[in-house]
Amino acid sequence: METAPLLSLRELSISFGGLRAVQRVSLDVKPGSLTALIGPNGAGKTTLFALMSGFLKPDSGTVHFGGQDITGHAPHLNAQAGLARTFQIVQPFAAQTVRENIAVGAHLHLPGRAAALASAEQVAQRVGLAPQLDKPAADLTVAGRKRLELARALATQPKLLLLDEVLAGLNPQEIAEMIPVVRGIAESGVTVLMIEHVMQAVMNLAQHVWVLAQGELIASGTPSQVTQDERVIEAYLGPGAAQRLRETPA
Repeated sequence: METAPLLSLRELSISFGGLRAVQRVSLDVKPGSLTALIGPNGAGKTTLFALMSGFLKPDSGTVHFGGQDITGHAPHLNAQAGLARTFQIVQPFAAQTVRENIAVGAHLHLPGRAAALASAEQVAQRVGLAPQLDKPAADLTVAGRKRLELARALATQPKLLLLDEVLAGLNPQEIAEMIPVVRGIAESGVTVLMIEHVMQAVMNLAQHVWVLAQGELIASGTPSQVTQDERVIEAYLGPGAAQRLRETPA
């Protein structure tokens, strides 16, 4: 018997003025999976994350999480239910320490300060921030801030973690160091859906990939399948690109 999806989107759409940012998107995220949402800039990926997590309310369609209809529910309610997300632009509480920043997420389920700070220490270990727990967040590098954003979301004890370009702005070594962190989160039992432009990470991590272009899903499958799909090649490289690649001598 097939396992019920943890997250289900059905015919999800939203427009801003005359721009159809997301058009009739349907997909299912299985529990325990590590999957990816890719597509060119402006495809609607972050908008789709905002619809999933409650930061935007769709014009039409539904979002189900854990078998419950959460369409249009407020983000804090979705976080309490176990759906957490990170953001492309990382904005930590700069005057607070790394430990205090992570504890903010832990407070969702742990009202006591001591318990939240203790939980923050455990989460920091998981993302490689333990040596920097007492450092002001303002003093972190870009890579450190990315790990902190991941830690704050992880501290909410999510069932599903939406990662919005957690590798953006990192150099190749930092990306290589972050990939096992993300894999470790998934192996711990947290379902992960990531938006990512770094194809090295997608190929290394994702079991299944959805491709969004101009607000529509144009392909899905394994990473190797979607990177060979002509619609995907043309979405990234322009009309006729697939034909030109076929005609280019090896």
